Amino acid sequence: MKENELEQILVKFADLIVKVGLNLQPEQRLFIWAEQLEVAPLVRQVVRRAYQAGSPLVSVLWNDDREKLLRMKHAPRDSFEEYPAWKTDTRYQCTKRGDAILYISGKDPDLYQGQDPELVSLTSRVYLEHLKPARELTAKNETQWCVICPPTPDWAAAVFPDLSREAGEERLWEAVIKTCRLNKPDPVKFWQDYFLQIQEHAEYLNDKAYSALKFKAPGTDLTVGLPEGHIWMGGGDVTRNGIAFGANIPTEEVFTLPHRERVEGTVAATKPLSYQGSLIEGFSLTFKEGRVVDIRADKGRDALQSILEGDPNSNYLGEVALVPHGTPISQLGISFLNTLYDENASNHLALGSAYRFSLAGGADMSAEEFAAAGGNESINHVDFMFGSGEMDVDGVMANGTTEPVMRAGEWAFDG
Repeated sequence: MKENELEQILVKFADLIVKVGLNLQPEQRLFIWAEQLEVAPLVRQVVRRAYQAGSPLVSVLWNDDREKLLRMKHAPRDSFEEYPAWKTDTRYQCTKRGDAILYISGKDPDLYQGQDPELVSLTSRVYLEHLKPARELTAKNETQWCVICPPTPDWAAAVFPDLSREAGEERLWEAVIKTCRLNKPDPVKFWQDYFLQIQEHAEYLNDKAYSALKFKAPGTDLTVGLPEGHIWMGGGDVTRNGIAFGANIPTEEVFTLPHRERVEGTVAATKPLSYQGSLIEGFSLTFKEGRVVDIRADKGRDALQSILEGDPNSNYLGEVALVPHGTPISQLGISFLNTLYDENASNHLALGSAYRFSLAGGADMSAEEFAAAGGNESINHVDFMFGSGEMDVDGVMANGTTEPVMRAGEWAFDG
């Protein structure tokens, strides 16, 4: 891709992020958490656009992955319980103040390959423990937040190992442009309209108020109970004070929280899960009374086990999401090795914490009340994909009768 073409794409991307992803308000501050130095060109465009939109202050906190790798290779082995708490404290204070929050990352899924798995797991756990207060505010939609993943050379090399780095990065940009609809004449207008289409499916499911969903596909026979008062969401979110925003771009999903103690059966993943430098493939989980009681994996079993051992509630589900098999991301046939994209190609579940805004009154409940209502809280929230064109989904009514929700991976109703 020529430099001037990429520049035009970055301008479009930044405009989409500020106007739709964040819906940045006049006089609102913006806090950007950037994970790689390679995403700097897009970050700078977002900063420029945010100031043009009236933000009085944009702050960028850089978290270079390569520095983390250097620490893992050379720092004393007994030093990894330490974390620069000022970073997560800053993110918490900005979220609490009502700043818009942008998380931007083009993480290399192979970054920690060859490193001590126990050290990788410890590093992740310590980080998540420090991040928990900020994530709890995010889970209540206290302010606008958005996750964006632009291509980086190392990420592209992992997705397209048979191509040169330059060709791989261009190929990944082509895929991101299509999935984020940056090739549309007006991406902002497209997403504003598309959010409404996705919301129609969420409204249909909310009207049904199913007590459970049944999933059947090769390797999967799973019943996911839904708590009373669950709320299906999708196509954008709304803060507690009524500002619309889009937490993920791209997005194709409608989602809610499962009842943490009412998940039964076995689910087989249909896409690899990239987690902390390990690739988990060919895996399945068996649940009893909501808890994972058995795991199997062709590759990466130790990494999968480390997710479940994150804390006592990492063994329970925090999200169930429905995504039609025919979405543009799915039809590309690419394993992005990046949850933002892969989860929007497939029905998915998340191990760990639920979003409180997906339960009526959840944001105002105490931890004990949220758990009693069926919600799950954890330092983890790890999505994995299990949908396919062979999956059927049934909704279970309160009286026990069932009706089709999805057939062969597509909606069984008109939304």
